[in-house]
Amino acid sequence: ITAKASVIFVTLQYNITIPATEQSAETVSLYHYGIKDLATIFFYMLVAIIIHAIIQEYILDKINRKMHFSKTKHSKFNESGQLSAFYLFSCVWGTSILVSENYISDPTSLWRDYPHTLMPFQMKFFYILQLAYWFHAFPELYFQKTKKEDIFRQIVYIGLYLFHIAGAYLLNLTHLGLVLLVLHYFVEFLFHISRLFYFSDEKYQKGFSLWAVLFVLGRLLTLILSVLTFGFGLARAEDQQLNFSTGNFNILAVRISVLASICMSQAFMMWKFINFQLRRWREHSSQPQSVKKKFVTAKGKNSRKERENGINGTVTSNGADSPRSRKDKSS
Repeated sequence: ITAKASVIFVTLQYNITIPATEQSAETVSLYHYGIKDLATIFFYMLVAIIIHAIIQEYILDKINRKMHFSKTKHSKFNESGQLSAFYLFSCVWGTSILVSENYISDPTSLWRDYPHTLMPFQMKFFYILQLAYWFHAFPELYFQKTKKEDIFRQIVYIGLYLFHIAGAYLLNLTHLGLVLLVLHYFVEFLFHISRLFYFSDEKYQKGFSLWAVLFVLGRLLTLILSVLTFGFGLARAEDQQLNFSTGNFNILAVRISVLASICMSQAFMMWKFINFQLRRWREHSSQPQSVKKKFVTAKGKNSRKERENGINGTVTSNGADSPRSRKDKSS
């Protein structure tokens, strides 16, 4: 009885079968988006919550018991552990789609034949799981008992991901969105895996240096690809009329809005990155001074103790209150 209703949640909807032609000998099934995708996203959001709990209980909690982290390190270790697993999975899967669809070998595919209303199965499933994962992060704020001071930061973090992924999905910019997501996820994976090694042993800090270089390069590549796509590729397309039926959003206002959104998000990330690096530089520069101050204060205390011992010794040896002097006086 419930089979017809459950299909909407489990399987992808809105498939179109293209019959075999002279160019392709096999029939191809392609997909487009619709309102029923919300049900599929909701189902896989529940799946993401279950997988999150499995990773937390059987992997991260066992490591936390062995390492005996503090409360602050405990929450950051859990966050990096969950995100590094997700970023690695998304990078590998996204790269396989880029290779299979020849998006890397042909950069013009980012804007050629726009709008990209029809997607292969892997492309649509990738976007469905991306949206499901970031939607699942909202209830995880409650399940993980996130601190009140960290909730706003997490909501902004999750909201930026949902805004850009949903924008690429709804505006039929899936090709560009996939390339930028794989590029961004690779840099973020390197950061979180470096933080995991740092928590295990604070000597492992070389990963942060490599991440810093790749972070800046990733921001530059993101801006270059975005400007090429919106400033040159889509700007020179023949059809530049807004048409909801065909899914064409290639108009000047949309191009400027999307490019401005990407530039603002990259500027925001660079601002956070610069503040992070300055804070680390201040901490490292203040450590030798603090060690030197401790050495000077310890040396000063020792010298004061030596002076006091010397004074007490001279008083005891020369003073009139010593036992021997009292005996001499009495005799």
